[in-house]
Amino acid sequence: MMTAADVLQVVGLLQGAAVRFWLDGGWGVDALIGRQTREHDDLDLALPAGDLAAFEATVGRVGFREAYRDGDFNPVYADPAGRRVDVHLVDTASETLHGKGMRVYGGQGLPYEVGALEGSGEILGTRVPCCTVEFQVRSHTGYEFDAQDGRDMAALCDHFGIELPPEYRGLAST
Repeated sequence: MMTAADVLQVVGLLQGAAVRFWLDGGWGVDALIGRQTREHDDLDLALPAGDLAAFEATVGRVGFREAYRDGDFNPVYADPAGRRVDVHLVDTASETLHGKGMRVYGGQGLPYEVGALEGSGEILGTRVPCCTVEFQVRSHTGYEFDAQDGRDMAALCDHFGIELPPEYRGLAST
């Protein structure tokens, strides 16, 4: 479980060490909305691939160690208390075209859209960098999602007055 206080501890550590990051996933949605909408199992962070060593040294000071990998660019860290940080490495040093001609950050990381890392949100009154609303919505389509994803997308779209993607209609209320 990652509480808002836990998130702010990690944010403070990273900011104090000048490690760049952006909240993504559930906490990213909640930061954009400006309030916690549900409990979170982990904290998803987008992180420049070149900053990984600095990230590991920084969070290592409070007990986080790599627990496993969900892929080449997706290490997951845990501490002895069971808190988890799910890192999504992004190659911010270059850009390339992806799939349908969309500009994304380079090939040595996950394909985040160029511009996706320009969001800002708030957790317990503290400003935090996060992925943009538009990226959050687009990145939550095209895979097998669950009711929690539906509720996250419904809350985000409702808060910002944007249309809920068709695949989420009907799922968000479950």
